[in-house]
Amino acid sequence: MLKKFFNKQLASVIEWKNPDVNTLLYKFPSTHDEIKDASKLILAPGQGCVLVYEGRIKDVLTEPDTYNLETDNHPFVTTLLKIRQNFESEHKLKVYFFRTADVVNQYWGTASPIKYVDASYNLPVELGLNGNFSYKINQPLFLFTNIIGAQDEFSTDAMKQVIVERIINQLRNLFAKHKYEYNSIDAKLIEIEEEIGTQITPDFESLGLQLTDFNITGTLFDENTMERIGRIADITTDTAAAAQAGLSYTEMEKLRALRDAAKNEGGLAGMGAQLGVGMEIGKLFSTEKDSFTHKIAEENSDAISKLQKLKVLVDEQIITQEEFNELKKQILNNMNL
Repeated sequence: MLKKFFNKQLASVIEWKNPDVNTLLYKFPSTHDEIKDASKLILAPGQGCVLVYEGRIKDVLTEPDTYNLETDNHPFVTTLLKIRQNFESEHKLKVYFFRTADVVNQYWGTASPIKYVDASYNLPVELGLNGNFSYKINQPLFLFTNIIGAQDEFSTDAMKQVIVERIINQLRNLFAKHKYEYNSIDAKLIEIEEEIGTQITPDFESLGLQLTDFNITGTLFDENTMERIGRIADITTDTAAAAQAGLSYTEMEKLRALRDAAKNEGGLAGMGAQLGVGMEIGKLFSTEKDSFTHKIAEENSDAISKLQKLKVLVDEQIITQEEFNELKKQILNNMNL
């Protein structure tokens, strides 16, 4: 028993062995926060420590080295004198180790989509993003005093929760400001990364940290946005096809609608008669089709241009191949004249 008691009072080594990569700050465990006199404090590369003596921060060490501790806390003496107080000394020394090496590849992502309006199409967009960031502690005293406090342990995950919220806020502000076109996001990722990195640097500094790297690695539009984008793409394609035929988008859509209705004329013609249309849909389609094809055939342009426009109508099934062949024959005959 006596041997065990004296062994407890001998000089000891204080060090952070095998630190967990997910730990940012770690309090060295000691009975009643008593550190033996003449103990050695070992700081390995990538580590620092904060010394809190009797409730006050006495020193912040950041250089890897072996330090000898000499304090007013003499457990050998005080333990003998304090038997009635369970060997507890009134002199307290707490050692908090912290990570000075870079904390790398911390994942971030938007839990809910970022919403903004596309500037070109005035299209509501919902976009998810993700990526990673790296940082290091550059103001340990500020971080310990104002952010972490006297916690026994603080993880990189806990810090990440604080940081990611700030990243997302900056992204929302950036997209609301620039209203990026949905089809140019990937091309502008480097530009967005740089601007966000600049914007969040003060946020890291306010936590006693230094941002060392920031990346956006993925983007994803939500299903509703993709559906809206698909509709716009279809309209854009249809508008281009109509222009090739010398028609407006509205004119092409009218022909398509009449074509589709004519295919179901048995049901729709009766409906049209009830509405007082006064003409079967098939005949109406034929009249409109003849009007457009006549306009193309008679326009003041070369034969090749006319045939190209009529070919679009064949591809859209507005006119048949036989009708195209007949019109082609007429155009080429007129050209020979």
